[in-house]
Amino acid sequence: MTVRVRFAPSPTGMFHVGGARSALQNWIFAKQQGGVFVLRVEDTDAARNKPEWTEGILSALEWIGIARDTYEGPYFQSAYAGEHRAAAGRLYDAGRAYYCDCTREAVQARTGSQYQGYDGFCRDRGLPPGEGRALRFRTPDEGTTVVVDLIRGEPTFENKLIEDFVIARGDGSPVFLLANVVDDLTMGITHVIRAEEHLPNTPKQQLLWDALGVKPPVWAHVPVVVNEKRQKLSKRRDKVALEAYRDEGYLAAAMRNYLMLLGWAPSGDREIVPWSVIEEEFRLTEVNPSPAFFDEKKLRAFNGEYIRALPVDEFVAACRPWLTGTGTIAPPPWQPEEFDADAFAAVAPLAQTRIAVLSEIVPNVDFLFLADPLIDEAAWAKAMKEGAAELLDAAVAGYTALESWDAESLKSTLEAVGAERGLKLGKAQAPVRVAVTGRTVGLPLFESLEVLGRERTLARLRAARLRLV
Repeated sequence: MTVRVRFAPSPTGMFHVGGARSALQNWIFAKQQGGVFVLRVEDTDAARNKPEWTEGILSALEWIGIARDTYEGPYFQSAYAGEHRAAAGRLYDAGRAYYCDCTREAVQARTGSQYQGYDGFCRDRGLPPGEGRALRFRTPDEGTTVVVDLIRGEPTFENKLIEDFVIARGDGSPVFLLANVVDDLTMGITHVIRAEEHLPNTPKQQLLWDALGVKPPVWAHVPVVVNEKRQKLSKRRDKVALEAYRDEGYLAAAMRNYLMLLGWAPSGDREIVPWSVIEEEFRLTEVNPSPAFFDEKKLRAFNGEYIRALPVDEFVAACRPWLTGTGTIAPPPWQPEEFDADAFAAVAPLAQTRIAVLSEIVPNVDFLFLADPLIDEAAWAKAMKEGAAELLDAAVAGYTALESWDAESLKSTLEAVGAERGLKLGKAQAPVRVAVTGRTVGLPLFESLEVLGRERTLARLRAARLRLV
């Protein structure tokens, strides 16, 4: 039997990092088993679905490493409406479902509670199909439903506590529970690997599989992903969109490594490991069922490690979209023609050790590509204190007289300027750094001045001195 797994997102917004984690787990499991990964887009909620969100899912999967030629699909749930309705009809004909005309208000009136489930009022009324009549599954009165789960053991549910749930609405359209089962059946899905939040639906779906006369798939419910307050990650409250991390400059390799650690760990005392190791070592049965904490600070640290591990030429290429204004949320503060690839290549090794996400490259190197630096006024106030004007005058004089414009000469000149005023180099270079780069922190100063060049450096020092008049 060929293993077939599926990832079935709904295109109702940005791609959730929890969904990306589930997709990776399904994809790796299928690959390990020599099986098939199926992508199914559950698009039956037309009011909430948008084509661009479907394309966003495909693009995000591609970015995370699940290329379009490595899976089957995408299939669209809406294309299987006929199969859904046919299955509902078979269940009705077999006496496993019945029609119900009860409104929510009527049920509440009979039960005296808005929280109690359906009371089975129409179970034996023998209502035929009719407008506005929902189709309910006839849940067995006795016994239990045991869900055999690779991660959670054998959760057991008493059938008497499962209400007769709706499988088709009053207009005949199937609900998620039935459509999901029929799609899995139609596509030959053998293993369902999905988030823990779906576990409460699983006994109902397993009853549907049994009623349709087919053996249910193997279940595996991976842990819910939570924030630092141990609350389930929410699109309304938390930063959960995979695209947002991509556009901020997280590396795909770092992201997928981190996502795979949400509920699982490779062997040994290590977390940052080659993808080949994860593909080899990942085991569904080793996934921890406890909630998994999505730690953005840890992800950021992961990403910094991955950035520092890049060969310099790959780092330069990875930064280019942020430096040239392509594929980013916000363009850089310079025009594309002002970007100097050679200048950036010269400082790239210095910048690579200082950033944790690629978008941070812009404020670190913007001074190289602007006619005038972007002055941080707080930094200016901090650096340009008493004596700054005289120090800038001396720096201009010393740098004008330099025969060799290199980092070591620039450093020794400013050291001498500072020593004449009783200042250590750290204090002496503060006004110079702000005058030239606009900030108090950044790349190593003297290497930056060497790349910026004599003319532009002296022009900025003189402009800063005039501002202090």
